[in-house]
Amino acid sequence: MKDIIVAPSVLAADFGNLQQDIEMINDSEANWFHIDIMDGMFVPNISFGMPVLEAIQKHAKKTLDVHLMIQDPDRYIKNFVDLGAKIITVHYEACSHLHRTIQLIHSYGIKAGVALNPHTNVELLKNIIADIDLVCLMSVNPGFGGQSFIENTYEKIRDLKEMSKQINPKLFIEIDGGVSTKNAKKLYNAGANVLVAGSFVFGAENPKEAIVGLKQAVV
Repeated sequence: MKDIIVAPSVLAADFGNLQQDIEMINDSEANWFHIDIMDGMFVPNISFGMPVLEAIQKHAKKTLDVHLMIQDPDRYIKNFVDLGAKIITVHYEACSHLHRTIQLIHSYGIKAGVALNPHTNVELLKNIIADIDLVCLMSVNPGFGGQSFIENTYEKIRDLKEMSKQINPKLFIEIDGGVSTKNAKKLYNAGANVLVAGSFVFGAENPKEAIVGLKQAVV
């Protein structure tokens, strides 16, 4: 199996049976839990906050990849570290002092990521790419699940991969939004190595098979 990481997005899980869905991911071939935190200001939606993340942490046995779609994320970094986050990704568009935010995340001994909205050029990361562990390219507009994939994402992946080759070859390039077996191979071939999948996994008749399908699709 190629070095592809699959991170089911818990935002698409059944909140009435959250423990059951968490245990399903534990028992699957997924690598990470992708957890979206939305504040209703940076994006036009509110998702679960710290109490739900605390409930997830109690049962999750895999890496918690926490994606903060919130304004002024520095205020809450320690809270999310305390709740078990192993990767914290903040939005370029939400941070007035991005380098300081990355330093703060790293100070807790965890990985730091930067997310870019569809309209944001990857060139803007040129001066910080050496200092980050992950870039999350939004392939839909952030805030809601189940949207259609934005085709320009492939070009952004290639540009980012080229930029990182010499400076940060171990960079995780994560794609979030509209990921399925139909585009997984093309995303991987462009340079992506982390696929976030929400409705494709949790909306499937057999979510575990859907996860396996994503991994096999890149072969």
